[in-house]
Amino acid sequence: VQLQASGGGLVQAGGFLRLSCAASGSIRSINAMHWYRQAPGKQREFIAAITRGGSTTYADSVKGRFTISRDNAKNTVYLQMNSLKPEDTAVYYCRMHIIPAIETSEYVYWGQGTQVTVSS
Repeated sequence: VQLQASGGGLVQAGGFLRLSCAASGSIRSINAMHWYRQAPGKQREFIAAITRGGSTTYADSVKGRFTISRDNAKNTVYLQMNSLKPEDTAVYYCRMHIIPAIETSEYVYWGQGTQVTVSS
């Protein structure tokens, strides 16, 4: 199983980006999907989560600006980021709780990260 994140880039403050993260491989099911970010010199922090049923949770710092969504048929999670601020600059990582096809237990997988840079 592999996770591939994409959609990062350079944007001006107030702009928007949409991140995607797709899981590939032999997958039985995917439960929770998450987005995290890590700014230079800081710890990785939770941004948003979505359950298989579509319930969402957000960090206070992004609530009202970011929206997490998923497409279960495509094994993909999205992060729509609006009203971006310079402090949103970080490497963004996706995380998924996946049951591989040959397994009955859930494992945590991380994507490789995608850089988001917001200029002032």
